[in-house]
Formats: sequence, C-alpha cells, structure tokens
Amino acid sequence: MKSLRFTKAKKIAVLFWAILILIPVLLPDSQYEQSLLIVCFLFAIMASGWNILSGLAGYVSLGHSVFLGVGMYTGAILGRETGVFTFYFAPIGMLTAMAFAFLLGSITLRTRSHAFVIITIAILLSVQLIVSNWVELTGGSNGIIFRSPSWARTAGNTPYYYMFLVVLVLTVALVRFIMNARLGAGFISIRDDESKAASIGINTTQYKVIAYCLSAAPYGLVGAIYSQYLGFINPTGSFSILISVYLVLAALVGGKGTLWGPVFGGFFIAFANEASTVFSGGISARVLIMGVVLVFTVMFVPQGLLVSVATMLRKRLAKDKTVEFINQAAIAERDAPLNLNNVKRAPSKAKADSSESILQVKGLYKSFGGVKAVNGVTMDIKRGSITGLIGPNGSGKTTLFNCITGTYGADSGIVIFNGTDITKMQPWTRAHMGMGRTFQITKLFKSMSVLDNLVAPLEKPSARNMLANKMQGEEVERAREILDFMGLSSFEKSNVSALSFGQQKLVEFAQILMLRPDIVMLDEPASGINPTLIERLSKAIKKLNDAGTTFLIVEHNIPLVLGLCDYIHVLSAGEIMVSGTPEEVRNNEAVIEAYLGPDTLLEGLDV
Repeated sequence: MKSLRFTKAKKIAVLFWAILILIPVLLPDSQYEQSLLIVCFLFAIMASGWNILSGLAGYVSLGHSVFLGVGMYTGAILGRETGVFTFYFAPIGMLTAMAFAFLLGSITLRTRSHAFVIITIAILLSVQLIVSNWVELTGGSNGIIFRSPSWARTAGNTPYYYMFLVVLVLTVALVRFIMNARLGAGFISIRDDESKAASIGINTTQYKVIAYCLSAAPYGLVGAIYSQYLGFINPTGSFSILISVYLVLAALVGGKGTLWGPVFGGFFIAFANEASTVFSGGISARVLIMGVVLVFTVMFVPQGLLVSVATMLRKRLAKDKTVEFINQAAIAERDAPLNLNNVKRAPSKAKADSSESILQVKGLYKSFGGVKAVNGVTMDIKRGSITGLIGPNGSGKTTLFNCITGTYGADSGIVIFNGTDITKMQPWTRAHMGMGRTFQITKLFKSMSVLDNLVAPLEKPSARNMLANKMQGEEVERAREILDFMGLSSFEKSNVSALSFGQQKLVEFAQILMLRPDIVMLDEPASGINPTLIERLSKAIKKLNDAGTTFLIVEHNIPLVLGLCDYIHVLSAGEIMVSGTPEEVRNNEAVIEAYLGPDTLLEGLDV
C-alpha cells in the first residue's frame, strides 16, 4: 500500500510540473494567467525556503523577506553598474543572501523562541531603514529603475515565467534533498528537542546556521530575477513585512515541515490575494481576508490542509486493516546476536586497561540561586565497570549527569574523560568522544519513527555524513541490528510516540549505542517500566559490559542497582556521602538511615 501511494504521489507531482511547463505553450496569449502564476511561483519559492529554517529546524522567522530584498538589490546594483540585466546576477544574489544569513545566523541563532522571532522582524525593518538612507548606493527612497529586455515586447512574461518555474523546481529539489539527508534529520532533531540533539552529537549551532543559509538561498536567487521582472525596486517594496506574513501564512496553510505543503500554500495564498484584489480592491480588505485564512488554519487545520487531508485518508484506509498482535514478552526474551563493532569503538580510540579511570570528576559545583545541587562532588569511574549512583529525590544525581555531559555548565570543578579535560566542551563534542547518556524523562524525537531516531545521532561530524542519505549506508544496517538486539525490530517503522514508556526507554538506549560510546550514562532506566522490559534492559547492560562498555547508572530500583553494579556512590544533598561495593553500601548505617530505610526492609530485598 505504501509503495502504491508513493507511486500515485510521484505521478501527481510529474503531472503538476508538466502542466506548469506546458501552460505558455498551450495558451500563448495567457499573459495575465502567466503573471498570476509567477506570483504563485514566488510565494511557493519563499514559503519553501522559509520551511527549511522554520518548518524543519523549528526556528520561526517573521522577517525572512529581508533575503528577497538582498537578492533584489544585489542584482539591481550590479546591473546598474555594469549595464547587464539583473537576472544574470541571480547566482550572485543567492550567494550574497547566504553570506548575509551566515552573519545574521551566527549572532541571532543564539536566541530562541519569541526572542528570535522579534529579532528577525527588527532585522527586516533595520535593513529597510539602512537601504532607504544609503542614497549613493541604493538610490534611497527613489529606488532603482531598469530598462526592459528587447524581447519583452514580443515574448511578454513567458521568459520570466520559465525563470521563476526553474527556481521553484530547484527549491523543491533542495528541500527534498535536505529532508532525505541526515542533515534534514538533524534539523528535525533540533526542532523536536534541541538539548537532546546536542547530546547525541549534533552540533546544533552549526546546523542552525546551515539551515538559515540554505533557507535564504532561494530568496537571493529569485530576488535578482524578480527585480528585473518588476522593472523598479524601492526599499518599502523590497523589504516588506507584509510579504513575510504572506509567506509564513502560505507555509502554515499548506503544512510546514512537509515538501509540498508550502508549494500548495504558496499557490493558495497567491490566488486568494489576487481574488481579494479583484473583488475588494483595497489593501485593508486583503489583510482582513488573510487574517480570516490564518484564524481558520490555526483553529481547524493546524497541521495544514495537505497534512490534514492526508491524515484523514490514512485513517479511512486504516479502518480496513487488522491490528497486528505483537507478543512483547517474546520480544523481551529474545536474545539476538550483536556485532560488537557496531556498538564499540576501535581499540585505538579507547584504552583497554580496565584498572584505569575512564571518567574523573573533581570538585564539581553547580548551584541554582541559593540551592547547591552539586556540592563539591569528586569521584572516579573505572573503565569497564558498572557504577551506580543512588540517593534520595533532589540529591543532585541528574544535575551531576547534566554537568558531566555538558547539558549544564558547572560553576567550578573539572571533568576528565579518557584523559582529556572536557569541562568546557560542548555536549556534541563529548558525544563524539564517546560519551552517551539517556535522560530521566525519556527524550526522543517524537515526530520521527523508531529507525529515524537511531540514524539521527552523528557519530562523526563531517560534510559527507551530513549530506548522506539518512536511509542508506552502514548506519541503517547498524541501527537495525541494534534494534534487533534490544528486541525492538518489530517497531522499526512505528512512530516513537506510539510506543509505551518502557519501549521508549529501550529506544533511547539503542539510540545511544549508535554513537559507539565508551561510557553509557543511564538516568533512571528502569523507572516506570514493567519487569519484563527491566529484564531486557539488564541483559543488554550485562552483555555490553562484558564486551567492555562502561556504565554509570542513576537508579531508584535498589535490587537492580545492587544486582548489576560493581561499585556504588551514594549522593545526598549534592555531596558524595558513601562510596563502596554493593555489599558495603547495603550494610552502611548512614545509607540505611538516610536513604534505604530500616533493616527490616533490606532483609526483604531479593538481590
């Protein structure tokens, strides 16, 4: 069925492009229709470009039309100085817009959420003001007028029509390539959970800047063509906040984060804008109509028209399907083989001396206001060991994890991993060095399938890896083998949000193994899951540890900790209270009083 649906979608896409290509040929006198479609192409191009940053990477910009203005003025100024038509400078306009986006993104993408949105609007208005006052270069408010090509009188809009169509095809191809590449998986990871993306090796700063630059490229490319098409540009028209609103609305109406949604939305908004102009005439009426469209979209089809229709059709098709029964107990008991090279680094990258400390924490402090969450913690984790970290709720265990992995910056202290001081390193750098961690409340990319979640981690940062197809190569085969090892192969194509909490815990564990970590830090892995899955988890930990993987485990399930761990640290009020073997910790009076409870409770523990 999936293959059939894909074939139908492909046929529809081919038909769509064929119709657009043939319109000027079949209707040679359709100058008005061509001019309307040019506006459709423009809106679709801008909405698709915006979709790269905001739909895929999740950073909403309301001033993105600034890059259209940059492309328009780049072509206009170069055309004026050289006497060449501006559309010849479209590639330079694209590069200029991307360079401008790089400079802006390196600064503005340090902010998030509403602050970023406001900054993008401020940038648009600031650039408009600068262009208006830089009269010597831009002509100021008077703008720049262009001479028309000689073929304009005979060919009319047709050459422009095909120029815009080519840019639209290139833009859709770019978005499609990104969505199929690991680069796109990184963008979506940032959109779903930026801190989680960083923890699995995705350089979020680099990815966001790349997304910003790529989203600006279609604007700069089409801008130089659009300026020649208009024959005149000025700051107000080139850097219009209204155009930014239109392109955002186009993406929302069609469905942001999808390939065809912004294209459909661009056509829809262009036709709606033209209809409002023809039948109402005033800009106030157009704004009112667009406002109604926005309210309708947000209230009734928040995912966009295309996504909503596709979801409705899938639900209807699903009614005829029988529900497949999956024996979870059998999955948990499965003992699949695992190629250790798929989860372990080459010997040259990890020292083999089991007596050596793989992780050293020295005098680590982290405070939140007056609360000392981590208060001078010092501990050594031996290579090849399973070390437990226990303590009452609020004792600072998760905060300590966050400081070790770089999610939080420590106030003071040192963290040494594999002999290297990593205290000031970013989370993704620590992940690349072989440090993997799960979270207390499971963090997965909820808009992705199980397999997508496993191929998202970036073990080695390189342009080749980022541009590789996310569903091809050895990473996919390795991900499938790890899923089989964890007993999750039946859920490969399932969306992770459809899995139980315990299954999501196992998926997150499997996701970390894709980094081939030297040490795996598990934050309450058994919390909230049934005993069957706890047994599956224990088997996996023991098997990986036998192969040399080091584990540091935060857990409240005391029988599990005492049964698994070689050594245990007990944390209380942000400080290491007791350290020792399971037997020493089990019988320590201070631990019993502060955490484990009376002796009578300990006697009932089956370890």
